[in-house]
Amino acid sequence: MVKITLARGEDKRIRAGHQWIFSNEIRDSSGEKMPGEAAEIYDAGGDFVGIGYYNPRSLIAVRLMARTRTDIDAPDFYLERINRSLSLRRQLYPSLDTFRVVHGEGDFLPGLVVDKYGDYLSVQFLTCGMERRKGLIIGILRTIFSPRGIVVRNDSPVRGLEGLEEVVEVACGDPPDLLEIEEHSLRFRVDLLHGQKTGHFLDQKENHLLLKGMAKGKDILDCFCYSGSWGIHAASFGAASVTCIDASERAIALARENAELNGFSGIMKCETGDAFERLRSLEGEGRSFDVVVLDPPAFVKSRKVVKEAMKGYFTINRRAMGLLRSGGYLLTCSCSYHMEREMFRDLLANAARQARREVRLVEVRTQAPDHPILLSMPETEYLKCFVIQTV
Repeated sequence: MVKITLARGEDKRIRAGHQWIFSNEIRDSSGEKMPGEAAEIYDAGGDFVGIGYYNPRSLIAVRLMARTRTDIDAPDFYLERINRSLSLRRQLYPSLDTFRVVHGEGDFLPGLVVDKYGDYLSVQFLTCGMERRKGLIIGILRTIFSPRGIVVRNDSPVRGLEGLEEVVEVACGDPPDLLEIEEHSLRFRVDLLHGQKTGHFLDQKENHLLLKGMAKGKDILDCFCYSGSWGIHAASFGAASVTCIDASERAIALARENAELNGFSGIMKCETGDAFERLRSLEGEGRSFDVVVLDPPAFVKSRKVVKEAMKGYFTINRRAMGLLRSGGYLLTCSCSYHMEREMFRDLLANAARQARREVRLVEVRTQAPDHPILLSMPETEYLKCFVIQTV
């Protein structure tokens, strides 16, 4: 086991509940410094702080797993943690069989994501420490869930920061090309092997219900639509028309399938195209909408590219505001942690000024509760969903 001693004063944030120790906060280390190795952490005075796993290749050098001496390579450790996470979800969603089971740091299992899609699991091992324990964790998941299949979606670029390759593999079973799930009595086909993230955007399921009070009889534009979740919810709430746009032909094909599955092919038009350009061309065509949804991928991958990414967010929101009819709504999202809430709010205010629209802020939402947020760790709150209305 590696022994990590922190520099003076660097234990304060960790003792306050944070789980990350950065490489520049470490005074010295000893032991076999293999990536993913278990590590005991001590403060500058020699007092024990906690147990985590160490990666000398990463800026986040240690991710804390426990604040008492425990064996983080023991099966019982993961059995208890995952069962505790599952218990919370059973309280939140007693009748659902599709939800996020483990949300990394939010469930005190940093670097691990587990999504349950009925009888199948989609799992991400995002860090070297979790990758090293992959076999152990897969075994625990099989014990708890007895799934028909487990897909490992290790194709996130985040793994590159840990020195890991991107790969998708089937850990057990024989997952179908597409499986069907239910969300708010609507049916969706999910591509576990090739879809975005783990197959479906489970973090937005509560926010989809925002459309219930604003979609009836209205014209809806859904940009970056992926498999059509926003648009299909709008149609289910009585929208007159829904236009869905995504750059991925695979995503648009899936959105069309989901529209047909729910009986909305007649009112949903799904287009393959660049949302930035399509927003501009729609304005040139004189088109307008009652509701515009912007749910783009994370433009801000790191703090270094915040300024550049803000230009993208600004552009799509300004153009979207220009397409809104009087009294219309913009539901605009950012899933980038580095795009902080107040920063996003200021950006939207600037976009409204440049679009020459008077707007009011109706509501601000975040991710679904099966993606828990720790008050001691702001990084666990990544999703912002602003509801804006033109006046």
